[in-house]
Amino acid sequence: MFREKGILLYLFLVLTAVLTGGSVGFFLFSVWDLPEVQALEEYRPSVTSRVYSDSGRLLAEFYVENRTPVRLEDVPERFIQALIATEDARFYQHKGLDIRGIARALYRNIRAGRVVEGGSTLTQQLSKVLFLTPERSIHRKLKEMALALRIEQRYTKKEILSLYLNQIYFGSGAYGIESAARTYFRKAAKELTLGECALLAGLPRSPKRYSPFKEPENALGRRAYVLNRMVALNMISRQEAEEAKKEPLPSEPDVVAREAAPYFVEYIRQKVEEKFGSGILYAGGINIYTSINEELQSYAEAAVRAGLSKIEARRGKKLKDLPPLQAALVAIEPGTGHIRAMVGGRDFSLSQFNRAWQAYRQPGSAFKPIIFAAAIERGIGPSDMLDDSPVTFKIDRNNTWTPRNFTNTYQEKVTLRRALEQSLNVPTVRLLEKVGVDKAVEYAERLGIRSRLQPYLPLALGTADLTLLEITSAYAVFANQGSRIDPAAILTITDSSGRILYTNASTPQIVTSQETAFLITYLLKGVVERGTGWKARELGRPVAGKTGTTNDYRDAWFIGYVPSLVAGVWVGYDDNRSIGPRETGARAALPIWLEFMKKALKDTEPEDFSPPEGIIFKQIDPRTGLLATENCSRSIREAYIPGTEPRRYCEEEGAPPYAPEIKDESPE
Repeated sequence: MFREKGILLYLFLVLTAVLTGGSVGFFLFSVWDLPEVQALEEYRPSVTSRVYSDSGRLLAEFYVENRTPVRLEDVPERFIQALIATEDARFYQHKGLDIRGIARALYRNIRAGRVVEGGSTLTQQLSKVLFLTPERSIHRKLKEMALALRIEQRYTKKEILSLYLNQIYFGSGAYGIESAARTYFRKAAKELTLGECALLAGLPRSPKRYSPFKEPENALGRRAYVLNRMVALNMISRQEAEEAKKEPLPSEPDVVAREAAPYFVEYIRQKVEEKFGSGILYAGGINIYTSINEELQSYAEAAVRAGLSKIEARRGKKLKDLPPLQAALVAIEPGTGHIRAMVGGRDFSLSQFNRAWQAYRQPGSAFKPIIFAAAIERGIGPSDMLDDSPVTFKIDRNNTWTPRNFTNTYQEKVTLRRALEQSLNVPTVRLLEKVGVDKAVEYAERLGIRSRLQPYLPLALGTADLTLLEITSAYAVFANQGSRIDPAAILTITDSSGRILYTNASTPQIVTSQETAFLITYLLKGVVERGTGWKARELGRPVAGKTGTTNDYRDAWFIGYVPSLVAGVWVGYDDNRSIGPRETGARAALPIWLEFMKKALKDTEPEDFSPPEGIIFKQIDPRTGLLATENCSRSIREAYIPGTEPRRYCEEEGAPPYAPEIKDESPE
């Protein structure tokens, strides 16, 4: 009998040893490759980067995970209490594992026949989120428990709480308590009420199931559970809990709308990514302060939509089977180079291609002011006469080129002013030949034209491919009295602690004389007063500008400015098809420009362009370009750089009045 008992005892001891050894072996196998928890000391979570307008309004956010770090001191004590009451009531007593909680959860789960309680401590949850995969297995659970023990050995409860509150997912794209507070309640975490704290504390267990946006009844029940737990643990009174239960639920997440200057935001995104890389952009928590003005941007977007609708309405039902007509608008503050508005197309959701700076199109006659400015800089005066008679140029041994005016009519001799006001092609080509193509190309590059310009005479008619941004920026030089400032969209970039990483250091560069800039501006005022830009007179203030149209009405342009703002508009199809018969720059683009500028300048007093010291004015006969006398039928006040003014007087009695027919510019 004793022998049998001895055998049974021996077998029991052997079985116990095997089971114990197997369990220990299994545990060691499960946790042998645990990561080092001291890596937390170097841990840097991905942080949301933000884009702001010139007034500090949030325009957009870039992130892998929408997270804004916050100090534990800036988290309400009520939230910490709510979280502990809900997720880990013995957080301050245990060392990483709550054996009592594990046993209780196991008992309740067995009774329910399903998982109804987790039993994981906050430290376990943190170790799972930071170090482990979301798989559900006993191996992963053992690793989670071992990591929790290590974390508790190395870090204080405050440090663990701080990591948890900045890391955990709260649903609706929000990581961490600060982003959650802003997403759900449009406020900082430190401003949360008791009811709001309870709602957020109940989310980490199942953000989708308890979402106030998608499952409001579940959210109410979960909030009530959290509040009741706080009462049970003597954290709050029953009365406080009942009052908090009456607080309304949020109705929709506070997600930054991409409708806010979407083309501009995408422009910023690409520029920042080029400079700093995608890692910094999407996870570095940088703050990008830009030049965009929300009010002007809204006016620009509205003007583009309305203008395109009017053009399409003119074409009637024939549009319906065509691709969408597109337009772009850029507005720049000439004194600073700041981009105040940017619209790159009619609908960002349908096409993200930004036609304001990515589309290379021929500017047509909108390029002519650059040729005329180059001529003025070389000593040619605004009333000098140009030859407006048909001409053929020899290109090479076998080819010739014959430029033509839009109307196929010619006036023999015209002043420089009249050639620009009426956008005459032949005099402009002759002017470029006189200035020299290479000189004109060099001058255009000084103004900020970065696209390649072919050194051929057709350049006079705007045959080079340019972007709207660069030609608008070139006009800004004239508005800024000859000084060029590179167009700036990004003003400052700081890191999450406020340290400056980048600041716009663009400084003015004198690229043409003040006198030349003023004279071209004075000529472009005439384009509005008497020429193809006549519709811009509706602005009711001094305006300088130029229309542009290309062959078969494929592109329509208007670039115009007042002393404080220059804006450019382009209209066309992406596939280069014709906009439609007679859809010139004056008819298709200028109305969009006008609609924008009317609103942009509505609260400002009219301002004229100030002539620099040394500019002289003379009354001249606009037909002959000579000094006016009482015998001239009409005279205009012309501006000159001293030495370029006419010396002879108009002597023809009864000369016909200067009343040229206003026509659209040449499409060449």
